[in-house]
Amino acid sequence: MAMASVLSRAQYGMEAPLVRVEVDVGTGLPSFTIVGLPEAVVKESKDRVRAAIKNSRFEFPAGRITVNLSPADLPKEGGRFDLPIAVGILIASGQLRDTALAGCELYGELSLNGELQPVRGILPAALGAARGGHALIVPPGNRLEASLVEGCRIGVAGRLLDVTRHAAGVRPLAFVPGTAPAAGAAAGGDLRDVRGQAHAKRALEVAAAGEHNLLFIGPPGTGKSMLAQSMAGLLPPMTEAEALESVAIRTVAGQVFDPSQWRVRPFRSPHHTASAIAMVGGGVHPRPGEISLAHNGVLFLDELPEFGRRVLEVLREPLETGWISISRAARQVEFPARFQLVAAMNPCPCGYLGDASRICRCPAERVERYRSRLSGPLLDRLDMHVEVPRVDVGAMREGCSTGESSETVAARVRVARALQQERQGRTNARLDQRAVERFCRLDGAAAVLLEHAAGAFDLSARAYHRILKVARTIADLSGSTSIRAECVAEAIT
Repeated sequence: MAMASVLSRAQYGMEAPLVRVEVDVGTGLPSFTIVGLPEAVVKESKDRVRAAIKNSRFEFPAGRITVNLSPADLPKEGGRFDLPIAVGILIASGQLRDTALAGCELYGELSLNGELQPVRGILPAALGAARGGHALIVPPGNRLEASLVEGCRIGVAGRLLDVTRHAAGVRPLAFVPGTAPAAGAAAGGDLRDVRGQAHAKRALEVAAAGEHNLLFIGPPGTGKSMLAQSMAGLLPPMTEAEALESVAIRTVAGQVFDPSQWRVRPFRSPHHTASAIAMVGGGVHPRPGEISLAHNGVLFLDELPEFGRRVLEVLREPLETGWISISRAARQVEFPARFQLVAAMNPCPCGYLGDASRICRCPAERVERYRSRLSGPLLDRLDMHVEVPRVDVGAMREGCSTGESSETVAARVRVARALQQERQGRTNARLDQRAVERFCRLDGAAAVLLEHAAGAFDLSARAYHRILKVARTIADLSGSTSIRAECVAEAIT
């Protein structure tokens, strides 16, 4: 009897730290012990591994088996360690050689008949393996995720027998380097389908160009949701690094990777009954929430005041930092949450306050109570507040060919974003105070106009800088290097 060591990786938030699965098979009364801070699912792997080894026509050792998942202070969860444990037992008991598995990381949950089932969070593991110069052996269900990492060598095994035959040199696995698929097409509506609302369409274009947070306010049926859903078609495709990050979040959350959505910015629209944990993430073993699933994309909150006050307030920190930290008694993890917030709301509970065609019957105190569900600090983080009035019947009768298409507007958005990346390395909405002072300088007339508006509207410091950033985006869309008075005037509106 001897000892064996097999490589794998744990999942800890968005990280995938290396784990050595050490197996010792010795003499003594038959026992099977797993140490190294395993969770219940890992402990249950003993029965799965025993049945899989026997049903794969190998002998399960009758001695004392000890499995150590090193490092011991790192929590281990899920069935991802089934395959490395089984292979480690076969190597330690002398039934398998380890030479062909040197430098390979093994992943897979074992069925009782020895078939390998996919595990979640394989993309962070593939990224770690590529950095460490290791190859991967994964189940068929994880092949697409792992192949997103260029330069990572991937072998696919459907059964435990496939791995043992590879190790024995009988039927070696074919290791293929990862290659990302072609970029998918963004879903969502076309701006051409939205009748009228020229002001709201312009606001949507500015928001997309500068990655500004946006709030639509208007009666029911005026196209607020339709406008928000059109945002997906205006945004430029993600870079490869952004796409990998977004897919990694979805795989950690347990979602299946869809190749047609590669490099397509996510668009998340949770219902207003969503809890704070569903929004930010959490659980005993923390998983990403809606704000992290919207990372590098759009989070759309329809009927904004209907969300719980606590749900909305937890958005304030990630809107500023782009991260959410989830603390539990045994662990603390961080998930990225850099999203663009697009929200929609009615002006009052019945929705018809200020509507020329319908009478609002809400008492003043009820309207005030409805609006007070949104705190000032949260509203201050929404760069643009845009009224969406009811569309005239004549505009509704116009043909579908009126107005610009999303494709035309998206072309201008891409040019504006390219200018921002070249000038400052980020979008205008992500500029900090020092960067605003450097890149958002006003000419004389524009400075006077903004100073007058700041006094007239009693603007906060955040609102003042918010107008500067929106004005910078408007100037970028027009191709202007300076921020003129008309840019500031449009930003103020």
